[in-house]
Amino acid sequence: MLTAEGSRKSAGALHAIVLAAGASTRFGSPKQLVRLAGRPLLHAVVTRAAEVTGNALIVVLGAQAAQLAPLLKHTGGTIAVNHEWREGLAGSIRTGVAHLPAACTGVMLLLADQAAVTADDLKRLAGSWRRQPQCIAAAMYAGIMGVPAIFPRSCFRELGELRGDTGAGALLRRNSDRVVRVPMESAAIDLDTPEDLLSLQAPR
Repeated sequence: MLTAEGSRKSAGALHAIVLAAGASTRFGSPKQLVRLAGRPLLHAVVTRAAEVTGNALIVVLGAQAAQLAPLLKHTGGTIAVNHEWREGLAGSIRTGVAHLPAACTGVMLLLADQAAVTADDLKRLAGSWRRQPQCIAAAMYAGIMGVPAIFPRSCFRELGELRGDTGAGALLRRNSDRVVRVPMESAAIDLDTPEDLLSLQAPR
């Protein structure tokens, strides 16, 4: 079960932060609850992250925290609530980073609406980072660097100073010379609108 102290007790080198605090305004209902392959999206994304980091996992909730928290009751890790979720991604990143234990040496940021990213994608990302743990490992898709991405402890202060709805993209661009780019076309797919869901569910 996710608890307020769960990830502090599982002090490992790599932790994951799943960013799931948004209000799903464009989708029209909580997209974290959308069922894909029979499971709510949020549960699926958290399970994939846990395949890489185990209970060293923080899920940042916000707009629908009370509604979403029960989805995670059988998952190890921590729930952190971003009460400033209206600010955008930066507030959720700050909330997650504030819950990292002192022993954490790297943090993997991922979005709850990147429905096509697989556990194998995240394992490849983690493998790339572990080979160069002083660097940032970031997904490369559609010609851009983005999340999922793993940041070493040396970046935690900058992550904690982010503001607005820009996420970690600005940090990746500022540190582009130390980013290991991991091809991950699945990360280009995010679930923002009902049309995105239809596209995701269409036969391939």
